Amino acid sequence: MRGSDILADMLIAYGVETVFGVPGDTNVPFYEALQEREGKIRHVMARDERSAGFMADAYGRFTNKPGVFECPSGAGAMYSLPPVAESNASSVPVILLTIDIPLPGEGKGVLTELDCAKLFEPVTKMSVQVKSVEKLPEIIRRAFRVATSGKPGAVHLQIPEDILQHEVDPAKVSLHVEEECKTFPSFATLPAPGKLEELLALLKKAEKPLIVSGGGVNRACAGNAVLALAEKLNVPVCTTMTGQGTIPDDHELAVGVIGDNGYHPHANRALEEADFALFIGSRIGSVVTIGWTFPKVTLNKRLAQIDINPEIMANNYENVLSVIGDAQLVVEQLVEMIPDDMDGNSHKPWIDYLNGLRRQFWEGAEPYLSAEDTPLRPERVVREFNKALENSGEPALIYSDAGTPTPYMTRFLKINDPRTRFAIPRAFGGLGSALPATVGAWCADKDRRPIGMFGDGSFGMTVGELETLVRLQVPAILLLFNNGIFGWIKGLHRLKGHNQCFSVDFLPPRGQAIAEAFDMTAWTAKSPAELEAALEKAFAHKSGPCLIDIHVESLADRVPPVYSWLTKKGEDPLELQTKRVPYL
Repeated sequence: MRGSDILADMLIAYGVETVFGVPGDTNVPFYEALQEREGKIRHVMARDERSAGFMADAYGRFTNKPGVFECPSGAGAMYSLPPVAESNASSVPVILLTIDIPLPGEGKGVLTELDCAKLFEPVTKMSVQVKSVEKLPEIIRRAFRVATSGKPGAVHLQIPEDILQHEVDPAKVSLHVEEECKTFPSFATLPAPGKLEELLALLKKAEKPLIVSGGGVNRACAGNAVLALAEKLNVPVCTTMTGQGTIPDDHELAVGVIGDNGYHPHANRALEEADFALFIGSRIGSVVTIGWTFPKVTLNKRLAQIDINPEIMANNYENVLSVIGDAQLVVEQLVEMIPDDMDGNSHKPWIDYLNGLRRQFWEGAEPYLSAEDTPLRPERVVREFNKALENSGEPALIYSDAGTPTPYMTRFLKINDPRTRFAIPRAFGGLGSALPATVGAWCADKDRRPIGMFGDGSFGMTVGELETLVRLQVPAILLLFNNGIFGWIKGLHRLKGHNQCFSVDFLPPRGQAIAEAFDMTAWTAKSPAELEAALEKAFAHKSGPCLIDIHVESLADRVPPVYSWLTKKGEDPLELQTKRVPYL
């Protein structure tokens, strides 16, 4: 039995259905093993190692299984670094296999030699080099165990090419797998006795309680449990950007998104005024707290945290209570402890007050949501997308780049179908992820429509993956926010009070023409009517991918809904009325 056989067979045994990757000199033995097992495991060839990593990232975000991708030695490994770092910091279980130069070549100046194990150490939970074929099964088991247990994250295995070619006596190795580590969170934990009773008492005692649902809730598939808890106690729910979708947006208890980027002013006000806040699956970092300047009334002694990672507990504020455990298990137990006849009417004035603010916000945003301006207002783009998504009646897996779409999608996107998921890579905010992520989303679940949203800056970084989408006939809907600018950066220039914007403008791409050059169906939308028609056609289009080239106003044309930016311009960031705020 060869090392490559061990690797392929163990991946199959761990339930890996798809491996994303790019071919190279060193990974040929692995490809031979995969080819011999066609029908049991699939290899998806990307056009760039970074794209392969974002495919695996999306797969890990939208399933309860690790995403797996591979790359050859040298530059392939270096291109793989950005998605691995993003996955690890976002608590997404991903396993990267770098198939490296043969061991005997170490230190001899072999082409593409690189200490990959050391390269990936700072951005993974575990990064190791396999030294012998006999150790390979043990290290694969450890990789799945580390990726899926505790706080999920990324693992990197550096496997020399000759290890895959070595023969080993099957009697000398064990290819067993740990059933618990096929999915995450493996070995899910519950808090110490008495903690949940304390937490429930705090929730019952509060007059203005608030639940804040973070990305860990989506990662733990705990949305239904959080919703059940909120409904039983009659407690309103805010989400962080990465927690969006925890609760249907049209629910009476759904307040909105808190924080800096694309926040809801009424949601931020809810956190300001709450007398007790329960954060679930959130590290309460810089975006949520706007660089630890929000809320202005400190959270000290009025918050509790539920999180699987003890390292983040009370890291930024003095908690009333810290509850260590898996979000789904913990919240489900809390729900079971609440009497069915519990009266939550005492919170009704608080909920009515927040819903009044929410109504004022949406009424104040209506002129922008219905604007006929060209270039298209981003608010109008989201309004039309919401309508098309709802009219389709289909669940979707939506992946947005961290650039142009972010502040308006998080503020105005409405997710009312519990089967629909929305993800933004927020750990490092890198561009170029959403287009390839639609491939990973489709591999994760073919019953939900993959949708990718990205600016033209991102589009230029991963345009080659249009070929991958067409080759695989992925029924993705791609929304290109086109304005010929690195809008975030140009906005930052102008936020300083001048118009000396350097090296941020480029030629806007002819998105429809580029897509059609890859034999992809595409449309251009420059007006609300064209956008509405294109979205209707896109959702009806099922035979492969399609793209809408949306000519949209730049983030650099007016200050977007970013709390810290509006504050810097002397505006009240909690103002409920949407208005045009100029940079200059």
